[in-house]
Amino acid sequence: MKIIKIFLILSLVLSFGLSVDPGYAQSADQKVRVKIFHDAPVFIVVIKGDYTVREYKSDRILNYGKKLKAKVAGYKGGILLAGRYLAANNVFIKPNGPEEPIEINGKRFKGGLQVIKRDGVTLSLINHLRLEDYVKGIAVRETSHYWPIETLKAEAVVFRTFALYRAEQFKNKEWDVSDDVFSQVYGGMEAERYRITEAVDATKGEILQFDGKILPAFYHSTCGGATEDASVLWDIDLVPLKGVACGFCKDSPHFSWKTTVSKEKIRQLWEKNGQRIKKINEVVIAGRDKSGRVSNLDIVTDQKDIEIAAKDFRNMIGPDIIKSTNFKINASSSDITFEGFGWGHGVGLCQWGAYFMGKYGSDYLKILDLYYPGSNLTKLSE
Repeated sequence: MKIIKIFLILSLVLSFGLSVDPGYAQSADQKVRVKIFHDAPVFIVVIKGDYTVREYKSDRILNYGKKLKAKVAGYKGGILLAGRYLAANNVFIKPNGPEEPIEINGKRFKGGLQVIKRDGVTLSLINHLRLEDYVKGIAVRETSHYWPIETLKAEAVVFRTFALYRAEQFKNKEWDVSDDVFSQVYGGMEAERYRITEAVDATKGEILQFDGKILPAFYHSTCGGATEDASVLWDIDLVPLKGVACGFCKDSPHFSWKTTVSKEKIRQLWEKNGQRIKKINEVVIAGRDKSGRVSNLDIVTDQKDIEIAAKDFRNMIGPDIIKSTNFKINASSSDITFEGFGWGHGVGLCQWGAYFMGKYGSDYLKILDLYYPGSNLTKLSE
């Protein structure tokens, strides 16, 4: 892994060809927009110090004051804040003090809050905060703060990189990431832990790149012996995501698993997805990819045989039930038993593999080099 330190945004552009929007600069102090509520009818906001409320696009000041504790709701003409009607559908509430938190429904968040009124009177809430603070607010939801510090440092780089990758993808949308499993699980200030903060600070601004672009730094719980080629799952064909052998996660609590699902349950779930089937006779593995994971399944019914991608079948049954696509099948007259290895899609960093690498002495650079071979570790400009 090449280690490159870049101190100017201009040199980042010239050296790697990244297209940088002047209002969306790649820097360690870059803001991330996190959707924390959607279709909320009302919420309570508390700010203990001075604050300002502006119309989001025009930056026009709508309200300001000290010690805000207010109910926020939508109304036909705009947004209702502390009994005052604001004739705007998109506002930004921010504490004036740089480190003053904003409290939303009892939870504290750094940065500011964008409030968007939807059709009718429901609200979407988007927390704008610095990239480093965002990583501190997700890490304990995505890992354990008791893990080895070198593992936590590797994960901090991965979490930061993935956030920037998503932000680049959605820079023309209303938010970059959501606060759930569809992005990275975010908990605000309540999710911060001392050891994770230490790991984030030790790697401040460090991200992974490949071929001059931010790497899609995917990660998962346990690979089960080998990571997956991203091109099998998505339209992403990159050298660092082609899959590698992993001999470190064999002691993960999720290395092997077994679950049984009735044929009738599968039929019902299939029907919910739009296909009427009277009876499922068999579920047959129709192919495997180079990592050994199942690529396709044949669903044998009393009417016809239906082929489905294993990743789609897993999502239909439930990714916490069929923990990976690396499985074999045993069937009875009424049930299908799946016995498998690993948990997650298998692409990129194997978190339990990284745990054991850190435990047995590998530093975070070795961890990243194993799971993202050929990538570059780059430090964002200050």
